[in-house]
Amino acid sequence: MFPGKNIRRVGLLEIPHLAPTWTGYLVFLHMFGLTEEALEPETGPKGQAPQAANDSSRPGDEATARAAGAPSGERPADVRAELEAATRKAVENYELYLRARAEADNTRRRAAEEIAKVQKFAVESFAEALLPVADSLERALDAANAADPHKLREGVQITLRQLLTAFEKFQLTEINPAGEKFDPHRHQAISTVPADSAASAPPNHVVAVLQKGWMIADRVLRPALVTVSQGT
Repeated sequence: MFPGKNIRRVGLLEIPHLAPTWTGYLVFLHMFGLTEEALEPETGPKGQAPQAANDSSRPGDEATARAAGAPSGERPADVRAELEAATRKAVENYELYLRARAEADNTRRRAAEEIAKVQKFAVESFAEALLPVADSLERALDAANAADPHKLREGVQITLRQLLTAFEKFQLTEINPAGEKFDPHRHQAISTVPADSAASAPPNHVVAVLQKGWMIADRVLRPALVTVSQGT
């Protein structure tokens, strides 16, 4: 194709050695489908080299740097206003706390005073209810000096009714378990008798009441002293 050609190795390709003329240069480009522009070095923006263009910072990187340095869209005046608002809120909450604490202290003090009064004057009403009983007892003693048994008995009965009325007013009730089944929570057995000797009393029942018991509300104030029949 080219007379008198010599072969020279260029990279991994073997091409004919052409005379160093402009025509030979164009033929060389045409063989490999190249143009002069393709062989010129690439340039970046404004004639800068590609490396220089790559080294330049991108807009996204600039935005990231600004976001890391300071809050975007927030001015010192806004920060100062938020700080003042938070300070006012903290002062308001502290005043509310002090007021609530003072109210709680006053409530505890009043409760302690009421408890002390209740403990000191707990028996005031009960003692007031017993005063008529004391008056009746004095009159009964006067009737005993008059040597009139009938009046003495009548006076004692009136006194007993007054006393029971005072007990009932304060939820004091008597425990009289004659004939009832023995209850260890309300009765205290003093003695036992065989069931066959007890007059019509089933086993484990109260045969006799030696002393009545008393309850205040649902609490046993004094258990009844009783005699119990033995079980079989």
